[in-house]
Amino acid sequence: MPPSATAPTTSAKTLTLAANASFIPIGMTTVLLSPLLPTLSSRWSLDYTQAGALFTAQFLASTVAVGLSGTLVERFGFRFAINAGLLVIAASAAALLAGPRILGIVCIAGFGAGSGLAVPAANLMVGELNPSRRSSALNVLNFAWSAGAVACPFLVAAAEKADHVPLLLRCVAGFSFLVMLCIATKQWGDDVTTEISEAKNVSVNWRQRSVPVLLALFFLYVGTENAFGGWIASYSVNQRSMAMDIAVMIPSFFYGSLTLGRLFAPTFLRRWNEVRVVQIGLLVGCAGMAGLMRSHEFVEIALSAGVAGFGLSSVYPITISFLSRESGSTAPRVASLAFMMSNLGGASLPWLVGVFSTKLGTIRGGLAIPLLGSIAMYLLYLPNWRSAPSERT
Repeated sequence: MPPSATAPTTSAKTLTLAANASFIPIGMTTVLLSPLLPTLSSRWSLDYTQAGALFTAQFLASTVAVGLSGTLVERFGFRFAINAGLLVIAASAAALLAGPRILGIVCIAGFGAGSGLAVPAANLMVGELNPSRRSSALNVLNFAWSAGAVACPFLVAAAEKADHVPLLLRCVAGFSFLVMLCIATKQWGDDVTTEISEAKNVSVNWRQRSVPVLLALFFLYVGTENAFGGWIASYSVNQRSMAMDIAVMIPSFFYGSLTLGRLFAPTFLRRWNEVRVVQIGLLVGCAGMAGLMRSHEFVEIALSAGVAGFGLSSVYPITISFLSRESGSTAPRVASLAFMMSNLGGASLPWLVGVFSTKLGTIRGGLAIPLLGSIAMYLLYLPNWRSAPSERT
């Protein structure tokens, strides 16, 4: 889009809506393995080590796909990368339970690959289509992902109870395919730019201070979110006052508040600039994490998890907004590195929680890792980042 554009056109709004729709099945398939793991372990006769390797397959495929996504955007445009990811996700969901174990593992890797292809491209495209309200638009986009992620465990539970898991997977595949067709076949206006061709011959300026800071923020945020969200159920199970079936519900409070915070983010952005919203959010998130480490009862733990999720909710979309604006024509290349750093953070920080929990003999000590990650992000946001004046309109 031309730099002088101040408001999204009808075509840009429609394409943004299509991107939002695509993030619902992407969010669902990103977390689908967790609620389906007991079913898959029984179906394929997996032990714990083999079941854990399924997460590794999804993560490795996502990392490779993120690296490929930037190249696809540079050569063929945003929409091509998004559609490629949705097609892989649709095929993977449809075939997950349709054959032997090896096919299922390929499909699980497909969930990661599809997400890795589509997520960076969709975030960058929405940022380009909405230059005057970039942070708000990206918060709504990631709210759609959160909605899919939060709904997934409940849908899987209902499908398993009714013995309709294959039907649920086919519905996810069908919805993904329909969104892909909408994005691929609709004729968008000439004013909608869905590729950055000039980035092909432009190298990343590593001397620009914002580039390493942004990469560090991506690493820390995704690692912090996964470390906290991935371990709070185990922490809750260790509390003797809480039954197992109640404890495993605790992550819903975290991801639900994460979703709610992204829904309200555009309202906050009308009052404060992006940096202030992130700084306040990280302080709230730190308060929730510190509160959890001192909590023992269900109400205390659920409230602390909810406060932490609400505080972290705007950090990721606003960081993507800064990446899109600060990187300019090299945004696809920087985004490719940033999302790869995200995957590395998601793999590293949760592992560190386990390492420190083992050494200290309690998960409470290990949960200091995401707390320290939030503090580090706050420190990185302390410098006076440039904020777009039009963002507050």
